Amino acid sequence: MKPQLIIFGILIAGFIVFNLFFQLPDDRTNTAVNIIYASLLFAYISFMAYSLIRKMKK
Repeated sequence: MKPQLIIFGILIAGFIVFNLFFQLPDDRTNTAVNIIYASLLFAYISFMAYSLIRKMKK
């Protein structure tokens, strides 16, 4: 579980760095990129939860 948390921390740090330093000039495109990135983060959270539940069943 620890490597998954490290990857999640890196993804969160990347999201914060992108929003602070690498914003796109077009607001509409920037919002779309933020929504896609946040969707990937939530998908990774659900993957971690699924793998944790699978480990708990064993």
